[in-house]
Amino acid sequence: MLPRLTLACLALLGASALHAEEPTRIRDVIYAKHDGVALTMDVFKPAKPNGAAVVKIISGGWRSDHKGINDGTWPSHGYTTFVVVHGTQPRFQVEEIVEDLNRAVRFVRAHAAEYGVDPRKIGVTGGSAGGHLSLMLATRGAPGPKGKDPVDAFSSRPDAVACFYPPTDYLNWFEPGDDAVGIGKLSAYAAAFGPKATTPEGRAKLGRELSPIYWVHKEQPPIYIVHGDADPGVSVTQSLRFLAKCHELGAVCEVTVRKGAGHGGWVEMTEDTRRMAEWFDLQLLGKQPARPFNFDQSTLPSTPVAAKPAVKK
Repeated sequence: MLPRLTLACLALLGASALHAEEPTRIRDVIYAKHDGVALTMDVFKPAKPNGAAVVKIISGGWRSDHKGINDGTWPSHGYTTFVVVHGTQPRFQVEEIVEDLNRAVRFVRAHAAEYGVDPRKIGVTGGSAGGHLSLMLATRGAPGPKGKDPVDAFSSRPDAVACFYPPTDYLNWFEPGDDAVGIGKLSAYAAAFGPKATTPEGRAKLGRELSPIYWVHKEQPPIYIVHGDADPGVSVTQSLRFLAKCHELGAVCEVTVRKGAGHGGWVEMTEDTRRMAEWFDLQLLGKQPARPFNFDQSTLPSTPVAAKPAVKK
């Protein structure tokens, strides 16, 4: 049996080692100010950074709260993590929230050197509304309008995306023609879509503007999605049709379908998050995963839902 002093020393060393591995947290970094509100992110710097970053979007139903900030996952994989809180609906509408996230990624890229990350190695992640915002950045991210603010000169397009159960098409929510732009299954979110969604013409235009599936292009970053096939809120067809569109246009996209899983909370989510870390390792660092990413094409819809055309101006 080891002497008590030796045991105490070992315990102290173990506690010190554990503490040394915890990320350094920088709270309330302001990335934007508008409408009398300061928008912030918390930065988690890992003990052993790999030089890449993950932007984690805190969003559920386009509501964002600092209470949701709790991140040790991505820093444990070496990623400097920027946990972003955006303006919350109904005060801010989805269009404005999308711009918040564009600003957040531009801010991270503009300040990359300050945080010790490569501006060419930025991943984005989120779930549900956070997944939707991740895909909006992937498909529509770009440099901002020219102006006095130098941050806007940087691109908001991430270099890789990994997300959970994202909405991708508000004009075909569960079935073809299932309009959910603040009506139908998403009537509870009418205020989030705003006054533009009060007419069929307005919904058609806004639904296209806010649906990543209509903006897929070959040059977008590689995307990995995990979605449950029993999701009662966001149909798994949202991810599968998005995947089909990506493959149609030659964009890199993979989807894992969790059998019997709903809208989050399944047992394998920890495993799925580790798999997302492998995706970022592959796409941002060039590290090959132990198990390759090979999506089973047989699960794709045989005839993807056709995109509804936007109303012409």
